[in-house]
Amino acid sequence: MVLDTTPAGGTLAGLGRFCFRRRRLVLLVWVVGVLAVAFAGFGYGAAPDNDFSGGDSPSAKAQQLMVKHFPEEQGDTLTLAIRADRGIDDPAVRRKIEKVVARLAGSPVTGPVTSPYQDRSLVTRDRRIARTSIPLSAKEVEKSEVKPLVDAVKEASDARVTLALGGYMAEKAETPPQGPAESVGILAAAVILFIAFGSLVAMGLPMVTALLAIVGGLALMKLVGHLVPAPNFALTFGAMIGLGVGIDYALFIVTRYKDGLADGADPESAAAEAIATAGHAVLFAGTTVVIALMGLFVMGQRLMTGLAVATSLTVLVTMIAALTLLPAFLGFTGHRINALRLPRRSSRRDGSAAARSPKRLTLAERWARVVQRRPLIAALLAGGALLILAVPTLSMRLSQPDASVQPRDRSSCISYEILAEGFGPGYGAPLVFAAEIDSEDTDLGPVAAAVAGTDGIAHATPPRVSSDGKAATFVAFPTTGYQDEATADLVHRLRDDVLPGTPGGERVLVGGPNAGTIDVADEVGSRLPLMIVVVVAMSMVLLIALVRSVTIALQAAVMNLLSIGAAYGVLVAVVQWGWLGTALGFPAAMPVTTWTPMMMFPILFGLSMDYQVFLISRVREEYARTGDTREAVARGLARTAKVITAAAAIMIAVFTTSLLGPDVAVKQGGLGMAVAVLIDATIVRMVFVPAVMELCGKANWWMPGRRKPGSSASVPLKVEEGAGV
Repeated sequence: MVLDTTPAGGTLAGLGRFCFRRRRLVLLVWVVGVLAVAFAGFGYGAAPDNDFSGGDSPSAKAQQLMVKHFPEEQGDTLTLAIRADRGIDDPAVRRKIEKVVARLAGSPVTGPVTSPYQDRSLVTRDRRIARTSIPLSAKEVEKSEVKPLVDAVKEASDARVTLALGGYMAEKAETPPQGPAESVGILAAAVILFIAFGSLVAMGLPMVTALLAIVGGLALMKLVGHLVPAPNFALTFGAMIGLGVGIDYALFIVTRYKDGLADGADPESAAAEAIATAGHAVLFAGTTVVIALMGLFVMGQRLMTGLAVATSLTVLVTMIAALTLLPAFLGFTGHRINALRLPRRSSRRDGSAAARSPKRLTLAERWARVVQRRPLIAALLAGGALLILAVPTLSMRLSQPDASVQPRDRSSCISYEILAEGFGPGYGAPLVFAAEIDSEDTDLGPVAAAVAGTDGIAHATPPRVSSDGKAATFVAFPTTGYQDEATADLVHRLRDDVLPGTPGGERVLVGGPNAGTIDVADEVGSRLPLMIVVVVAMSMVLLIALVRSVTIALQAAVMNLLSIGAAYGVLVAVVQWGWLGTALGFPAAMPVTTWTPMMMFPILFGLSMDYQVFLISRVREEYARTGDTREAVARGLARTAKVITAAAAIMIAVFTTSLLGPDVAVKQGGLGMAVAVLIDATIVRMVFVPAVMELCGKANWWMPGRRKPGSSASVPLKVEEGAGV
């Protein structure tokens, strides 16, 4: 099929022509704008907010009560863990411990420190393991102020005594920066683009466009954080998503531009046509991802809303850059888009008659015809494989990473292991019980006794009354750890059975970090199905409007759900079951991080819809020309296989590089999305789509109110040219 080289019309074509002609002005506006936003965002942007508490959960209410009536206990604390095989009373060991305690007490960021030699409750019976708490004097302490303390304690360890500092701030201070992960992703994307395009210039345009857009997008994220707070991993996640979609969007447009030049169009007309066609698909793609991300609003969690807004900003900026900055760059390159080429054998265009002849079928077209000969078997095999991969999803557990799942050489992890050995694994998972009381004479002793006698509780502290006499609290320590499923079951049993069945217990709230994590996980589990329904419904409406087919929209929704389910299953098998977990950088088997599945779903559904559009729109173009679904599917797959493969490879490379970073939660998200894109680009696009479309035949193009397939009224506007990649 010979592409029409007449000048493209419409708003997007006009935008492409304007940016091409006014390329110096467009480039100047982008550079100045990004520099200004970067200066404001990175200099005066909002600090991240990692407080996932809040709302109406019991743990949130308990926290509010503690803040109100026990404000003196709300600061962060560090925990010094000590293990001495010969006992802490050995003279040399004692000198070492007292020196470290004095060093911690003398820090300007710490409060009074009680030596384990002054309080026998801080030492185990065999005197081998001890602990003490170090309060931080300021409400806001920077991790750079805590890092010297962590290092000093760790360096004090020797063959006779092991010392380690734990606590949230110690863990945060010891976590290294993301490091080279993004750089490796950029390098991998550059290599893939160079192989796909065979030209350094063609490779460079998507890279520069995406990187400039990401800088602006990340800076905007920090500015918007003043209005809608986002957690600290939002920047890492935004950079990862922005890099992937930014390069992909530019890839589609540059490929379409090269096609236009090869068909004889002048550079300006080729750029206008690329923006009017591939740019239309990019506009849909970016809008789909943003709409899918807005589905996170349904979760009703403040920080997830902030994460959705922040990530959407990066996607929007990269999309706008592809539609405006990229055609300006094309104006500078013109016919030199293929300069600095990689030596390779010349080949005929896929769209030529020779390429479509039986003797010169492309590999993708030959594969499509193999699938079409046995479509039912292919569909069953593909669907069965996805369902098998999705099976582990049924056992998914959600939690937040704690010290127990950090790398074994981290001080926070060593501290956890020492305390678990000496005081039980539940020492790091305390449950805080709090209640408002009528007077100081109100006795919560029976409630504390009932809690202490519950199976799964190691011991409970005596109740304490607040200084204003209006609240009381006590702490109980489970026999199981933070990440254990038994701990979550214990919290539910205390709330559902023990407290309601004890006089005065009905007004007692169960809180603390552990209970808070359990409440968030329960809330996510209950709201996730609603978010999935909302995201699928909104995306289907958008896809129906674009491709004018209810059948294809339904196919896309079902296939995307299956591929995401399979990705969830692989994530559970690796992270939670521990299959290849160590090889992939996960120090220990752990539950899936609470926010990972709800963040993965909208992003992956949006990206999957993108690939569906790039493929189906080309199939729709071939069907409009021939009226033969089988030929349309085979040729559409052949015309898009190379660029979709390159786009998917870029996404996989970018997401996989997150495994090089230190944050286990971000690693989980990157692994899950890389697996989902791999499944989508192979099993779904190469097997499931051609098999199902072959089975559906002309029913693929069904739309209520449309005349029968093949008639002129059944052919939509030339939206499908957006897949000209």
